[in-house]
Amino acid sequence: MKSVVDDMRGRVALVTGASAGIGRAVASGLAERGATVLAVSRAGGAGAEVVDALRAGTGNPDHRFLPADLSAQGEVRAVAAEITRQVPRLDVLVNNAGGFFARRRVTIDGIERTFALDHLASVLLTLLLLEPLAAARGRVVLTTSLVAPWGRVHRDVQLRRGYNGVSAYAQARLGNVLFAQELARRVPADALTINAFDPGVVRTELGQGPGFLNLCIRVAQAGFGRGPDAAAQTALTLACSPELDGATGGLWKDGRRLPTPRVARDPRVAARLWEVSLRMLELSDEELAPLRRLEALARGRAT
Repeated sequence: MKSVVDDMRGRVALVTGASAGIGRAVASGLAERGATVLAVSRAGGAGAEVVDALRAGTGNPDHRFLPADLSAQGEVRAVAAEITRQVPRLDVLVNNAGGFFARRRVTIDGIERTFALDHLASVLLTLLLLEPLAAARGRVVLTTSLVAPWGRVHRDVQLRRGYNGVSAYAQARLGNVLFAQELARRVPADALTINAFDPGVVRTELGQGPGFLNLCIRVAQAGFGRGPDAAAQTALTLACSPELDGATGGLWKDGRRLPTPRVARDPRVAARLWEVSLRMLELSDEELAPLRRLEALARGRAT
C-alpha cells in the first residue's frame, strides 16, 4: 500500500530515539503533516537540535525535547509522568529507540541492556501511556528488525551465559512483534492499535561501535542500506493513514502487512514473554490500572 500524506494538525505524537536515523525521519514526517512532536532521546545527543529544526521548519513552537535514557526504567517512568502531565491525549507513540551491543552490559536496573532498551522500554512506556493513548484512540508503532523472525525467546532472556549480540538483538526485536500481538489481543482495536514494522537494512548509527559484528553491520548498511527517510515511510503510514483504522497486532514492511513469522505463531510464546516482561518491570497496581480497564472492556464486548 502506498504511504498517504495525512493531515495530523491538532494531534500529538511521541517519538523515541528521535535524535537520528529512522526516529529523526519519523519525527520530521509527523511534524510536516502538522502533528506536534514530543521527541525523546538521550541527553547530550542531537535531540534538542532536532526539535529546534522542527520548530523552524514548521513554525510550530510546541514541539518539545524530552531527554531520557530509556534503558533505565526510572527515566522511562519520569518521561511518561511528564507526558501525562502535559498532554491529556496522545495520538501516536512511535517506539523507535534501540541499539545493538556486541558485548553484554547491564543497566542500572541490573537488566541486560539490549533487552532493556530494545524491548522492555517499549513495553513500559506504552503501558504507562495507555490512558492518554486510549483517550485519543491512539496508534502505537514499534520499530523492529529483519532479524526478528530468526529470534527466539530464551529461557534466560538476559543471556547470562553464552551471550551473543546477534541473539540478544534478535530476541529483543522478536519481542517487539510479540508485544504488538499480545497487547492487540488484550485491548479493543477501537481504543488503541499497535503494530510493528521492519525497516529493512538502513544507513543509521546502529553498528557504530567496535568489534567484528559491528563491522558486519556497517558493511551491510553500506552495500544494501537505504536512507532513513525511505525506511520511515511505513512507520508514518501506520501512524497516520486513515486506511489503517482498526488494523492492529501486525508486522509490516514497505507499506504491507506480512504473514506472521513462524516463531510468533504460538500464542503461548507471546503470553510467556508478556508475563516475564511485566515481572521485570515490577508495575504497580496503579500503573496497571489503565490496562486492566481496557482488558475488562475487551472482555465485556466478547461476551
